[in-house]
Amino acid sequence: DIHVPTTLVAEQAAEAAAAWCSKTLMEHNHRAYLWAAARGTDMGLAFDEELLYVAAMLHDIGLVGAFDNATLSFDEAGGNVAWMFAAGAGWPVERRVRLAEVIVRHMWDSVDPAFDAEGHLLEVGTAIDISGRDAGLWAPELRAEILAAHPRLDLVDEFTACFADQARRKPDSSAAAAVRSGIERRIAANVLDRPDTGA
Repeated sequence: DIHVPTTLVAEQAAEAAAAWCSKTLMEHNHRAYLWAAARGTDMGLAFDEELLYVAAMLHDIGLVGAFDNATLSFDEAGGNVAWMFAAGAGWPVERRVRLAEVIVRHMWDSVDPAFDAEGHLLEVGTAIDISGRDAGLWAPELRAEILAAHPRLDLVDEFTACFADQARRKPDSSAAAAVRSGIERRIAANVLDRPDTGA
């Protein structure tokens, strides 16, 4: 019952992401939105579905070789790419800025939902998908349904490699901070990858 936006901009964001992202990364994008939107609904949190969806589709675009910035953290680079995408889609400047903010904030340790509802939801949606954080907040039946619709494929290997590469080349980046905090261990231990407990 999770609503997925079908606006032209939402569809174009998914099309743009699919043109550049690996299959594994694209499935992660879809799951990130579904986890986030489901959590927002459970919380009774008012959020902009289209903004959240576009952010979910583009939040990791800075990890893609074509858009990887030599010096900027991947989330900042991704926010810049998303700003340009939104400009082409005709969004006003204020909405472009919001999109970039949501993407940057998904790498924060925590985002107060009262401060940024969409930033909070993308942060928690990506956190469960990458590290399994707070997986119990989503019902087992919902977890099973989302994982069946959008399989994890080789997410563990791909993200571990991406973050290690980003950390090596950009030691002041958010990916480097995540590596220092043990993200590789958390990715490997994600409950969503355990067939007995992930669903």
